[in-house]
Amino acid sequence: MTADRGDGPHVVRLLGAYVLDALTEDESGPVARHLQRCDPCAAAYVEVADAVCLLSLLDEEELLE
Repeated sequence: MTADRGDGPHVVRLLGAYVLDALTEDESGPVARHLQRCDPCAAAYVEVADAVCLLSLLDEEELLE
């Protein structure tokens, strides 16, 4: 986990990889547990997941514009 603004261990910087299932099993478990108990990180997760869903609606040409 990474530190976020010095407030202690948060997972904000790992959320993109977590949403894309790009973390190792050793990394994703602690992220999942952290999200269960940290409301700010859980809210950030929802935002990242929403962004990934929206990006998946675009085709390659739209992404390159």
